[in-house]
Amino acid sequence: MRLPKRVAFHDATLRDGEQTPGVVFTPADKVEIAKALDAVGVDRIEAGMPAVSKDDFNAVKEIAGLGLNAEITVFSRAMAKDIDDAVACGVDGVILEVPSGEPRLKYQFNWSEQEVIDKSLNAVKYAKDCGLKVVFFPYDTSRSKFSFLRDLIGKVVSEGKPDSVAVIDTTGCCLPTGMFQLVTKVREIVGGLPVEVHTHNDFGLAVANTLAALEAGAEVLHGCLTGLGERTGNAPLEEIAVAVSLLYGVNHNLKHEMFYQTAQLIREKAKIPIPPSKPLLGAHCFAREIGIGIDMLHKAPQAVFAVEPEYVGTKSIALLGKKSGKGSISMKMKELGLQKELDEDAQKKLLEEIKGLSIKKKGLVTNEEFEKMVNALP
Repeated sequence: MRLPKRVAFHDATLRDGEQTPGVVFTPADKVEIAKALDAVGVDRIEAGMPAVSKDDFNAVKEIAGLGLNAEITVFSRAMAKDIDDAVACGVDGVILEVPSGEPRLKYQFNWSEQEVIDKSLNAVKYAKDCGLKVVFFPYDTSRSKFSFLRDLIGKVVSEGKPDSVAVIDTTGCCLPTGMFQLVTKVREIVGGLPVEVHTHNDFGLAVANTLAALEAGAEVLHGCLTGLGERTGNAPLEEIAVAVSLLYGVNHNLKHEMFYQTAQLIREKAKIPIPPSKPLLGAHCFAREIGIGIDMLHKAPQAVFAVEPEYVGTKSIALLGKKSGKGSISMKMKELGLQKELDEDAQKKLLEEIKGLSIKKKGLVTNEEFEKMVNALP
């Protein structure tokens, strides 16, 4: 592995995340989310694409004027108008996109390879002349013909002088071993220029591919906190960050203990709930219905969890249902602050009621249902 000593995180929630079908962030939402991401310690915030609408332009401009610690960038096509918009918004830099994947060039754009190179060079040079930092973003990189990708990146780096180059798995179809090789080859092309990675989750490999890129030396990791994004979403930033810290021991600036509260804000604005089983953030991630070992939730969380819940800003809870035991009852009563003393017979009766209701409703017993059961005991 060629692990960097430290990585930076780029959050694309305000642009790529908003491309989730049905999600609309108001300008006020975007400002609030940007402030929250900055508080978490995100190194770079992709504030949007000003060309989309007047509201987007104004939101980006307001975010850029907040004086946040994070670098503020926008998504830009390889055209002067988009770059001019970025300058007018007062952002630090642009994520300058051009298609590089063969299916895109053949079926969507009908551009020749030389046209892509010329458009890229002109746009990168123009953006640099405007005083912007430039991330060259040849999207659909994982489906590029490598001989063309080598020429494209080589010429852009040598003549356009971008600040970094990204490797993008736009359709989420790259294998981690392929991503490792691709990033390795791109790093050879760019010399000492930083390489970034941006992945999607179509095959459930977004996090794995980002980590494979890290192993190959990628220094900037893209994602969206909570994993919002087109189709199946972008790589969830919180999952990457925790893996980078705990599984690789690589340093970064993110405050992991703030992930949970920030995730709640983002999903509230998106009007999409966090799935209960979502890693690190889901309601059931640090919960346990099974009665065996339930006391470990508080005594020794690492006996039953890979990560202590407080590490990401949440806590463990006991759930009541078909698989519960007597220990579950004691823990749930403590959680709810119920003071009633239960003898052995009362606990047995209560457990039978819990299991029976769970089986009948084919689900968990709610706190309200449990309290009602407890209060009904003599």
